[in-house]
Amino acid sequence: MGEDMKIAGVFPGQGSQKIGMGKELFEESGLAKELFKRADNALDFSLSSLCFNGPEETLRLTENTQPALLVVSYIAYKLAEIELSCAAGHSLGEYSALLAADVFDFEDAVTLVHKRGRYMQDAVPPGAGKMVAVMGPTEAQIRGVIAEISSGTVEIANLNSPGQTVIAGDIVGIDTFINLAPSINAKVIPLNVSAPFHCRLMQPAADKLAKDLDKIIFRDPKFPVYSNVSATIIKTGDEARKYLKEQVCSSVRWTDLFVNMCNEQSITHTIEFGPSGVLTKLIKRINENIVRCEISDTQTLAKTKQELI
Repeated sequence: MGEDMKIAGVFPGQGSQKIGMGKELFEESGLAKELFKRADNALDFSLSSLCFNGPEETLRLTENTQPALLVVSYIAYKLAEIELSCAAGHSLGEYSALLAADVFDFEDAVTLVHKRGRYMQDAVPPGAGKMVAVMGPTEAQIRGVIAEISSGTVEIANLNSPGQTVIAGDIVGIDTFINLAPSINAKVIPLNVSAPFHCRLMQPAADKLAKDLDKIIFRDPKFPVYSNVSATIIKTGDEARKYLKEQVCSSVRWTDLFVNMCNEQSITHTIEFGPSGVLTKLIKRINENIVRCEISDTQTLAKTKQELI
């Protein structure tokens, strides 16, 4: 790798999962086999079989999706053997980024995100909440509409890229926003998610998760990891714990985070560790000058390592 090359690792969140993820890496790598076995043992069920074979409706359950993506992303990172200048992850992906930075142990991370998924799923009754993508308007325009809504709950959940924002809330709040969306020329796309994440309706999940986070040893990151909540560098293990507690109900500030990362770390490349390339597409919309790579299977692993030699 060139001396002037600065690589940021990015780790995807829920919605990136797909049947078959990690299977090629498992078949080709003893390390991948070992990590999947450790995850299966930590969870006391076959996460590997669920990743490779489905069924999709079971993999899509939040409590399964979260450890599945964390394990596959971490395996991709370990097999790459590429030195990162910094890292970040989207929502769940922040746990993967912190794991890559050696903030906590693998088994702790796997069991933690399994519980996180279950707590988030249970926080709001099925069908009581919604998330929708709002395409086009600025953050300020969206906040202006939210300020007009007096009944129900509606909050900004994800600031993904310029012109792509996700809102979350209860049925009353979100439906009211949808009715007002034409006033700011917004295209609204309902998201197929099981609960309204990253808003105050997740407080019951945040309260339960905080107790689990307090039981786990956190170390200082071995390279800079950026927080979803603050869009700034997580400096210590204690700070990582604090931000993960806040993250459940807070907006994912992906655009600000990535802009700050580019400015402060002078990054030239990103590698998305995990399936589907969702973050790679968002990064193109934020800064098209960044060279974007992905690692999700043996082919993309070989291609990315070749490109970065």
